[in-house]
Amino acid sequence: MIETLGLKESKVVSYYKWMRFNIGAHQIDWNKVYRVSDVITELQQCDTLNDLEKFYYKKHHRLAAKYLHFFEIYDRHFQKYRNTECVIVEVGIWKGGALQMWKDYFGSKAQIVGIDVEESTLQYKEEQIKIEIGSQSDREFWKKFKENYPKVDILIDDGGHTMEQQIITFEEMFEHISEEGVYLCEDLHTSYWDDYGGGYKNPASFIEYSKNFIDYINVWYNESIFKNNYPCYTHTMHSLHYYDSVLVIEKRKMKEGVCLITGENSL
Repeated sequence: MIETLGLKESKVVSYYKWMRFNIGAHQIDWNKVYRVSDVITELQQCDTLNDLEKFYYKKHHRLAAKYLHFFEIYDRHFQKYRNTECVIVEVGIWKGGALQMWKDYFGSKAQIVGIDVEESTLQYKEEQIKIEIGSQSDREFWKKFKENYPKVDILIDDGGHTMEQQIITFEEMFEHISEEGVYLCEDLHTSYWDDYGGGYKNPASFIEYSKNFIDYINVWYNESIFKNNYPCYTHTMHSLHYYDSVLVIEKRKMKEGVCLITGENSL
C-alpha cells in the first residue's frame, strides 16, 4: 500500500517519484523505493559498497547517523590508515554507532577516541574505544586533550556544528594532527544557517573562514599572502577537498613547488 502523506487522492504519487538523493557511487532501482527503509534494502543488495557502507547497512551496531554520500569520502581519504597503529578522534558521539564503525574499519591496531559534552556517552567505552568528556569550544579542554593524546592521525569534527565550535576545533587541533594526517569537518551546511552562527557569505561562517586556506597553500606566489599567513598552515597543508557539506584537509610537509623543463628541443 502506497503511503499518501495526507495528500488528496488525485495528488498521490509514489515516493520514488521524488525521493531520489545522493547515495554515493551506487546504482539502485528507484522504482522499488516507496519509503526510506526501501533505500536501505536496495543498498544492502549492492555489490559496490565499501567496507564502511557494509558495516553501516548490514552489520549489527549501535545507532549512528551519517549522510549516505559521506562513506565514499571517508574511504577515499582514510583507507591509508587501515590496519595501522593509528589514532582516530571523532568529536560528537551521539549513540556510539560511528565509533564502532571506525573500530571495524581501521582494524585491531587502531585506537578510537570519541569526544562529547554528555557524560552519558561514557557508556560507549569498549575495547579500542575511549571516551573523553569536554566541550569542543573550550580551548582549555583541547590543551589537556593534546597532552593526553600526543598523537592524532585523523580528526573528524561531527560535533555541535556551530561556527564557534568548528573554528576553535580546527585552530586547536589541526597543527596537532600527525605529519601526513587528515582533518575532516562534516555537516558544513550549517555554515549557511543563521541558527548556527552562519549564513550565506557570512564572514563568520566556517565555509568563509576555510576559504582562506586556499591562499595558505598558494602563499609562495604572493608576498602579501605570506605576511598574513600562519606559517604552520602553509608548511603542512597539502590539499583541500570540498564536497557536499564536507571539507577534508590532507597534511604533508610542504615547500615551494619547482618547475623543471625536460625533453628535447623540437626546433
